[in-house]
Amino acid sequence: MPDRPDDAVGPTEWVTGVGPAVGVGPWLEECEGPLPGDPRYDRTLLAEGDRRNVVDAYRYWTREAIVADLDTRRHEFHIAIENWGHDANIGTVVRTANAFLAAEVHIVGRRRWNRRGAMVTDRYQHLRHHSTVADLMEWARAEHLTVVAVDNTPGAAALERTELPRRCVLVFGQEGPGVSDETQDSADLTVSIAQFGSTRSINAGVAAGIVMHAWIAQHADLDQAW
Repeated sequence: MPDRPDDAVGPTEWVTGVGPAVGVGPWLEECEGPLPGDPRYDRTLLAEGDRRNVVDAYRYWTREAIVADLDTRRHEFHIAIENWGHDANIGTVVRTANAFLAAEVHIVGRRRWNRRGAMVTDRYQHLRHHSTVADLMEWARAEHLTVVAVDNTPGAAALERTELPRRCVLVFGQEGPGVSDETQDSADLTVSIAQFGSTRSINAGVAAGIVMHAWIAQHADLDQAW
């Protein structure tokens, strides 16, 4: 079960009174001309303003219209994160996956996760749950996706020297234990992120952002970025 109702406001969807208001006010105060008749626009947002955490191109659009537009441009990589102990990084991973327009985010293990870190971006990002690693692998094989585990284990290929598959699932483990043995054994490839300091690992949410950006740098059409 989710940690909050699907229609609850998120931390970037209200005016706090501290600093300038997020977003834009009512259409007739912000824009010249009459109210648009395009069905993508939300009549309530046009009348009251749009304080959501969305890019300007989507101001006043309905949530459904935004998701439909994103679906025409989503990238070919998926993200999976193991959630055996309520990993607090999942919200951050979802938010980053939304920023880089991942095809889908897969939660493996416990269905419930803390959505606060997602900053309501989970409303615009497709999510799928798999109860076991085997379920994820079966789905990935059926979709003809290469499974890429991300962990700094012996024998892992250096991310910085590796061409990531265009159609793939990038799998991240929990904070601490990392990717499970079952996932590593099932993966087609394991990559590690180059580190130079004293710590043996980096935060799982940070690692996910680094690897997603590596995929973007290799495969995305940068002219389509906001």
